[in-house]
Amino acid sequence: MKISIVTAVWNRARTIGEALESVQRQSHRDIEHVIQDGGSTDGTLQVIERLADERTCVVSERDSGIYDAINTGIARATGDVIGLMHSDDIFASDNVLSDVAVALADREVDGVYGDLQYVSATDPDRVIRYWRSGSYGPSALKRGWMPPHPTLYLRREVFERWGAYDTSFRISADYDAMLRWLNNGVRLAYVPRVLVKMRVGGQSNASLGSILRKSLEDYCAIRCNKVGGLGTLALKNFSKIEQFI
Repeated sequence: MKISIVTAVWNRARTIGEALESVQRQSHRDIEHVIQDGGSTDGTLQVIERLADERTCVVSERDSGIYDAINTGIARATGDVIGLMHSDDIFASDNVLSDVAVALADREVDGVYGDLQYVSATDPDRVIRYWRSGSYGPSALKRGWMPPHPTLYLRREVFERWGAYDTSFRISADYDAMLRWLNNGVRLAYVPRVLVKMRVGGQSNASLGSILRKSLEDYCAIRCNKVGGLGTLALKNFSKIEQFI
């Protein structure tokens, strides 16, 4: 099973090296690392060039935002299964992709997800939040549930049939896409352990304006995909509280 890991990056010289090394340490060897760079000027490309191996595929060109870059990376991917590795993130262990491959050996399963740790921007061993996602059920979407996006791996047929990310969403295209996929019957398996460590400080929480825009986009995604209304949005936000406990 060939697994494609897509990384969209722009000016992340400080962290991109750890992301590359995390991918290269995976015990599952049949992988490709598709890196879509937005025209970095801070030394990111030099770090990638220094660490790249034969499975690293890099393109650097202008894009219109992170989801546009991710979509381009997905279009370039050749694997049977596609997932993301953000340029600030690392895998929680060297066996994550092996676990993904084992779960997807079941042809009744379209994708797999697991748990996520939000960690300090400077110390990946210091956990800030723990997103224990739990199993997916038919009523989960109306309760504001979603799988942690960085842990999600899908068969390429999901993207071919139901599309990738709607770039009209600047922050919540991942939530919109997951609602669309699950509403159309995509079947997910849950791996009940931490798959990815994600550094805090992402775009969605960068400012009060970003938080408000994310809430508006989340509500639009909820309404467009017909999974609820303001109650679903409230439950989605309140569910994050337990991640800090």
